[in-house]
Amino acid sequence: MTASSQELSGSGRAPAPDGSADRNDGYRRFARIWSRAVYPATATSMTRAEFEEFLLPLAHLLGEALHGRPFDPSPGREVGAALVEAHCTSPDSLPQVLGVVDAYLLLYCSDPAVLPTEDGRARCARLQHAVSAGFAQALQERTRSEQEALSRAALAAREAVEKALHESETRFKAVFEGATIGIGIADMDGRILDVNGALARMFGGSEHHVRSRKVSDWVHPDDSPSVWRIHEELVRGERDHYRMEKPYTRSDGTVLWTNLNVSLLRDPDGEPRYMLALMEDITERRLLNLRLRYEATHDALTDLPNRTMFFERLEKTLSPGSGATRIGLCYLDLDGFKAVNDSLGHATGDRLLVNVAERLQNCVASQRHLVARIGGDEFVALISDPVARSEVTDLARRALEALSSPICLGDRELTVRASIGIVEGPVTELTPAEVLRSADITMYRAKARGGNRYELADPDSDARTISRHTLTTHLPAALENEEFFIEYQPLVRMADGSVEGAEALVRWAHPRHGVLGPDRFIPLAEHTGLIVPLGRWVLEQAVRQACEWQVRGIGGTRPLRVNVNLSPRQLRHQELVSETVAVLRDAGLDPSSLCLEVTESALIRADDDELKPLRRLADLGVRIALDDFGTGYSNLASLRRLPASTLKLDRSFTQGLQQDPADPVDLKVVDGIVSLAHALDLAVTVEGVETAAQAAQLRRLGCDSAQGWYYARPGPPESLVCAMPMAAGQ
Repeated sequence: MTASSQELSGSGRAPAPDGSADRNDGYRRFARIWSRAVYPATATSMTRAEFEEFLLPLAHLLGEALHGRPFDPSPGREVGAALVEAHCTSPDSLPQVLGVVDAYLLLYCSDPAVLPTEDGRARCARLQHAVSAGFAQALQERTRSEQEALSRAALAAREAVEKALHESETRFKAVFEGATIGIGIADMDGRILDVNGALARMFGGSEHHVRSRKVSDWVHPDDSPSVWRIHEELVRGERDHYRMEKPYTRSDGTVLWTNLNVSLLRDPDGEPRYMLALMEDITERRLLNLRLRYEATHDALTDLPNRTMFFERLEKTLSPGSGATRIGLCYLDLDGFKAVNDSLGHATGDRLLVNVAERLQNCVASQRHLVARIGGDEFVALISDPVARSEVTDLARRALEALSSPICLGDRELTVRASIGIVEGPVTELTPAEVLRSADITMYRAKARGGNRYELADPDSDARTISRHTLTTHLPAALENEEFFIEYQPLVRMADGSVEGAEALVRWAHPRHGVLGPDRFIPLAEHTGLIVPLGRWVLEQAVRQACEWQVRGIGGTRPLRVNVNLSPRQLRHQELVSETVAVLRDAGLDPSSLCLEVTESALIRADDDELKPLRRLADLGVRIALDDFGTGYSNLASLRRLPASTLKLDRSFTQGLQQDPADPVDLKVVDGIVSLAHALDLAVTVEGVETAAQAAQLRRLGCDSAQGWYYARPGPPESLVCAMPMAAGQ
């Protein structure tokens, strides 16, 4: 647990490194509160202390599911089923359980430093839904078992009438009246002959109200088309039973939802005589599921559909069976909303968003239109099967007009502007990710052109701007969210094939675009200045990893070094030397085990003042490598003034050595560069070695070390151990 999460936990003692001690205490407190709330409503034979111990592993199950990556709410179903098995089946049990989960699960079983509150609430809501579903399924299976037992008892009672009428009637009456589910008996004409007390209570307590009507009178507008067709099949004797969910209207006008199980009772000759209906009241459970579903699919602030519901509708519209041929999407982002939050506060910003949501909702002209809030100040309007592109642009125009009037918030009038990106096209040519990405890029294009306007998506423009508008925007958050990781590519001594170190190569695990190589984001980080904190993070991780290799004895008697790339902007960073020294000192790594790689173009263009930091680092023992040598046209004489100890030859010079026989021109060029480098007391590392013949030729030319796919591809730190015997056996 980090220091910040320790403070949030409120614990006075030092937690375990992974926060397990605090979380286990939280699980115990959560189980205790859960037991106090639910135990009075159970029919269990356990004591309260035993019941608390029974709930503890269920609390662990919910807590682990809450933190799961990827998130999976299915353990909630196991919890719901376990509660039914423990006889927590009274009408008040499930609301009590869900109330405890809603109020205390995030409080005692979540670490805000690991799981943001907004994500935690959404996950908690889905876990509640899963608990309810598991509870309902287990209770339904239990009820079905009771129903089957009742059916067998009813049939047995009817068959035994002629043999022992009094005994069988007494037995059937005990089952009939004592059952917790509703039971009704009707003849084959649909006349209701008898109902038990449980069924009468379901319909409002009046047996006369139920008996005075025929089965066919209980039609409800929400009945599925197959309900009465199946019932007629049972009346004709073509089936012996059916099960379904069916609504009924009570005498007070309210709706009763039931799990209905109807069985056919036959006489000894096999002729249909009676219909036996068993009913379970699921009204409260259904309403609870609907409420949980609504909360999971609607924005708590604006009450608009949220991102979850938007994507469900988008995927449905784009699916082959939707019937839609085209789709329209307006992606709207408020211009300058951050300034409102920063200057007037989040409360004012929230009130502004509520007003914007109301105005956008008023622009909807059809049930085919869906307006949703999918982010802070981001809204979307989805149009299923627009009659023409003008229907989409008209909606965007109405939205801009609706926002053009100032919004009054107390004594303030705020002018709202927005940028809208529009995507419209055939559903067969688009995927949900492509639609949203295109709309997002187009919206930023509208913003770049001054805002308060809409733009139509253009595939060519999308391709040109995706890096600038999406990757650049997400770079700062990516560093905060720990989306970057490092892979290491071994550096191999040409003389004996041993591994002398590894180059640290940063990757970005982008949540939308997958794993991105440095060529996709390093130029953007360099342009925005984020390269400085990102470079420091890479240096810290790489130095720490080099220390771990040395502690574990990987590399034998010669400590492995780690190579870290240094960008031109980092080279000009005033704190480069002090930060590098601090990182080495904090990790306990000898400076000679670190090599900083600087591109040839950056070093050749650098003046003496810009070279001073590198010279100071070199004097401290840090190695400096001239990276990508040969990609720029440099004055070879200037190499003497550079504080470099290694020259890294670009792969473009060695591609001709992959063929057999090797390109004679490339051989002479590489031979000349190696001779020049050695004359200047520079070691030569070759990049991009891909074949055994290439490696052998470079070894004969006197190259000192190499890296490339022939030896190993970049991989996690532990892969370096696997690469060592392979490199040594070249």
